[in-house]
Amino acid sequence: MDKANIRNVAIIAHVDHGKTTLVDGFLKQSHTFRDNQAEMNQTLIMDSNDQERERGITILAKNTAVHYKGVKINIIDTPGHADFSGEVERTLNMADGAILVIDAKEGPMPQTRFVLKKALELGLKIIVVINKIDKKDARIEEIKEKTADLFLDLVEDVEQLEFPIYYSIAKSGKAWDHVPSDFTEDSDLTTIFEAIIKYIPAPVADPNGPFQMLVSALDWDDYLGKYGIGKINRGIAREKMPITILNNNQNKENTKIDQLFVNNGLKRERVASASPGDIIAISGLKNICIGDTIADKNHPEALPSISIQEPTLSISFSANTSPFAGREGTFVTSRQLLERIQKELETNVSMKMEIEGNAYIVSGRGELHLSVFIENLRREGYELEIGRPRVITKVIDGVKCEPLEEVNIKASAEYINAIVAEIIKRRGSMILQEEMSDGTAMLIVEMTTRATLGLRSELMNVSRGTAVINNTFLRFVPCAGTLPKLRNGVLVASEDGKAVTYGLNNAQGRGITFIEPQTQVYKGMIVGLNKKSEDIYMNVAKEKKLTNIRSSNSDIAVILTPAKIMSLEECIDFIAEDELLEITPKSLRLRKTILAHK
Repeated sequence: MDKANIRNVAIIAHVDHGKTTLVDGFLKQSHTFRDNQAEMNQTLIMDSNDQERERGITILAKNTAVHYKGVKINIIDTPGHADFSGEVERTLNMADGAILVIDAKEGPMPQTRFVLKKALELGLKIIVVINKIDKKDARIEEIKEKTADLFLDLVEDVEQLEFPIYYSIAKSGKAWDHVPSDFTEDSDLTTIFEAIIKYIPAPVADPNGPFQMLVSALDWDDYLGKYGIGKINRGIAREKMPITILNNNQNKENTKIDQLFVNNGLKRERVASASPGDIIAISGLKNICIGDTIADKNHPEALPSISIQEPTLSISFSANTSPFAGREGTFVTSRQLLERIQKELETNVSMKMEIEGNAYIVSGRGELHLSVFIENLRREGYELEIGRPRVITKVIDGVKCEPLEEVNIKASAEYINAIVAEIIKRRGSMILQEEMSDGTAMLIVEMTTRATLGLRSELMNVSRGTAVINNTFLRFVPCAGTLPKLRNGVLVASEDGKAVTYGLNNAQGRGITFIEPQTQVYKGMIVGLNKKSEDIYMNVAKEKKLTNIRSSNSDIAVILTPAKIMSLEECIDFIAEDELLEITPKSLRLRKTILAHK
């Protein structure tokens, strides 16, 4: 296909502003599917990963392609959460323009700034779509002004201040080039399709030069192995053609293109050749990495590699060593765990690993980034144990520095005082506090990454599950002093056995319990949270002693308070320096690092 008939466009936005829903509309209205195909009745079609559907967020950037009036539009759906910004950074390299989706009520948010900044730095042409204009408290004119202010703050080229604005209800598949007076007015996404053709430039690529491509993404299947994915920068790619892979260390490997694929809807379509400017996937490349250049064997010229921000948080991974190790998992050895982590590193560019004794120190962009990987391990049958998350520090100009984050909090106004109290306790700096017309309030706070550990769980508790929290890395700052202790002591099982009602009732007299009756426990396993600061060892498997004398209350059944069952993220937030989290496909168990108690 002639490069003039190709458009490569990324969809970028803050979490939950509607970009994946907009892509659904593109796929359906471009007749990518037959009218009777199941996808026509689905939502969040691009979020195919189980965790993406469960969490309601995009985790992995994905490519699709639709056709409109003879033009092939390659669409890159990117994550909106800051923890997966590495996915955004590398995939924007394949785009020539971007659609920036902004919620008509919330307006530009922290991740909006991040993704827009990256897109502008790459010189991408931006189309703004103000979505969800049918919301009850939509602030369309105010959001337009805030968007203009954001561009003014970020642009380096005056020409970037000129951008078209469209208005949409992505859920209904409608868009306009004006604010409609009636949202029931007949419409579809034609105006945005036309805008892509008009404003997004065709790829700049030399059709006559030797083949050259930067690898921006990787994929894998059991039949063809590893795929290298990227946009053809120069020349034409052909199956079986000899190529050279050049990595960041200038090492070269001569090989050939085995099979060649382009996107067509949700599928990869095998082709004999591909044109400059198109996004392709090449199979048969065993040693390919993100940032490598694939070039014609006779002209092995490297392209600039992809720059990705460094991780800010690390967690120690190791094989499960608890008394229950090997009971519930399929992959239980340290070697199997290492192999799986190494496989993840090949495609997850924001993740790093170091070996420290018997542990693997895995670093990522945040708690969510790492917890998604840990949950994947659980679902794949792995057993492991992890330590408390640790902030990654840097020495800058001889000064030890730690990462600072911008935390955006949205919650019901009635809980704001409790939220502010928690922020003060963690030594956060208030940047903005704004009351919304719908009874909610928005806070923008700056605090160190160290202070954000456990913040999400705590704010969800004080706001009764209504708070929405988003973090964005800002910069490194000199390390501050120690934080006050943010958690009480724990209730720890002092004996092996099966928890019983009598033992748990005694434990609930001291605090909150995490397990139900009949749960198997081992010595050193954490079974609850103490009301006070110290740890208490208790025998929750202890039965009530029977006597021949019946007291007036002895036969009254004990009614326990329901146990607090924590999610994976809550458990990760909870553990202290001398504690571990045991993770299996079936269970999450908190435990002391040293099980024996003197």
